[in-house]
Amino acid sequence: MSSSVEGQVVLVTGAGRGIGAAAARILAERGAAVGVLDISSELAGETAGSIEKAGGKAMAITADVSDRQAMLDAAAVLHEKFGPLTAVVNDAIWIRYEPVESVTEETLDRMLAVGLKGTFWGVQALLAHRGDKPASIVNIASPVADLGTANTASYTSIKGAIAALTRQLAVELGPQGIRVNAVTPGAVPTPGARAIVDEAGYAKRRAQTPLGRLGAEEEIAAGIAFLIGGDASFITGEILHVDGGITVKSM
Repeated sequence: MSSSVEGQVVLVTGAGRGIGAAAARILAERGAAVGVLDISSELAGETAGSIEKAGGKAMAITADVSDRQAMLDAAAVLHEKFGPLTAVVNDAIWIRYEPVESVTEETLDRMLAVGLKGTFWGVQALLAHRGDKPASIVNIASPVADLGTANTASYTSIKGAIAALTRQLAVELGPQGIRVNAVTPGAVPTPGARAIVDEAGYAKRRAQTPLGRLGAEEEIAAGIAFLIGGDASFITGEILHVDGGITVKSM
């Protein structure tokens, strides 16, 4: 067994920046061909271009993960270029933090469409375009599903659902040779997160983390790559906390 993902074909959503981009890069470095999917064609192109410049295999794919047909089409394009899919990383998310009484139907619908429906469509995209090799799915959960945090009712609901869905799909898809796991990132100052968490918020998260620091995108990406690689071949239904211990301390 090996941590290598050599020869795998992986679709990564939300891969234009942040954790998704870091995951795409590390998977390519370890030998996978990567579909870099993002709603921004510019960001998808930048990530895919950096991978190709470093000698890896990648293709930029522009799609909205909330659109089921767009996700199936994206997987089809990736399949045609690199072969049957062996894994999908469901990273795309659209976030708003606000008091529960301020949540609008429009905001909640968009968060659910991207965060939860998008995960379903990512799973279906893999199922529609996988071959006869073992396959895997990595979803992105969150410590808020375990802890509860003010002003995150919508986000917490989605991430809790993703954790539950991960365990359920591990049972449903296991007989088909598909492993399903999730990574729970700790506090990581990604571009998207910085738009909703200020410096005071990160100082609080740093103080709550037993390791005494924030995480890096590459550290979360390493957890994702591990779950896709051969060393994780008997791991399924796992919610892997790559969070510096924040969940343990807070609980």
